Parts: sequence; C-alpha cells; structure tokens
Amino acid sequence: QVELVESGGALVQPGGSLKLSCVASQRIFSISVMGWYRQAPGKQREMVATLTPSGTTNYADSVKGRFTISRDTAKDTLYLQMNSLKPEDAAVYYCNSYRLMQSKRLFDYWGRGTQVTVSS
Repeated sequence: QVELVESGGALVQPGGSLKLSCVASQRIFSISVMGWYRQAPGKQREMVATLTPSGTTNYADSVKGRFTISRDTAKDTLYLQMNSLKPEDAAVYYCNSYRLMQSKRLFDYWGRGTQVTVSS
C-alpha cells in the first residue's frame, strides 16, 4: 500500500503562482507513473499532468505552458508548479501513482487532495 500526501493548496489571485507537493510513502518513482489530477465542483476528475519513470511528461491542453510537473527522487516527492493561474484552475488537486503492467493500470493509488482556489 502506497500513501500519497499532498500539500501546498491555497487561495491565490488570478495570475499568481502556487507549487503543490506530494510525498510518497515508498520509493515508487522508478516504477510508477506519477500524476496530478483535479476535480472542480460538479465536474469529473481530469488529468492535469503525468510523469513516467523515464521522465516523459504529459499535460492537459488547458495547462500547457503554465504548469510543470517534476519530482525529487531523493525526497520521494512529486511537484506541480502552477503559474499564471486562472479561476478555472480552481479545484481539488489529487496526486496519483500507478504501474502500467501489460497495458493494465495496476497498483493505482490516490492522495486525499489539496484545495486550490483562484479568486480575487
């Protein structure tokens, strides 16, 4: 069982920046796809950014050029740097990890989420 703990959510003004962190309870970055997802009220959870063990990143079109996913392997910590925040970025942000094995998504773990509010 892997525990993921997010932090860094806050109230920020439009145009501002925020950095989220996610600490994993085990050393999984070399074998797991790590990602950030978000869910706004009344909407489905959506992928924001993912980072594979090899370092390949993928971003939702809505955040490309504004958000950056990264990791610190020594600290077992995943980050999401969010710049130029918009009101539509407001959501609960979740950290996720999973292993892709034989094209199946296995060992799928989620954090409890951290709230990001973008408002003036």
